[in-house]
Amino acid sequence: MGARPTPQRLIVEAATKPRMPRHIKLRHDAGRGVWLLLAPERVFTPDPIAVEVLKLCDGERTVADISAILSKDFNAPEDVILGDVVSMLQDLADKGVVTS
Repeated sequence: MGARPTPQRLIVEAATKPRMPRHIKLRHDAGRGVWLLLAPERVFTPDPIAVEVLKLCDGERTVADISAILSKDFNAPEDVILGDVVSMLQDLADKGVVTS
């Protein structure tokens, strides 16, 4: 029997192109008026800022692209947004909610 390879930890950087795996779904619960991240046997309730970031995680845009869009939309410094987005996505990547 061969040993299983250990999955590599995703390190989120400005050039990372984040996306949600197929088994993770971002859905709006109209009855409660909240967004939910649905995963097998887990449910996350992301805050409104996280929802805006996750909506942009399509596997095509880089983290830098996402930060630029949010910087423009929220009239905030791009370097500050980039740091916050990297931190948030790294946390979600460590939980298996975001991949690249």
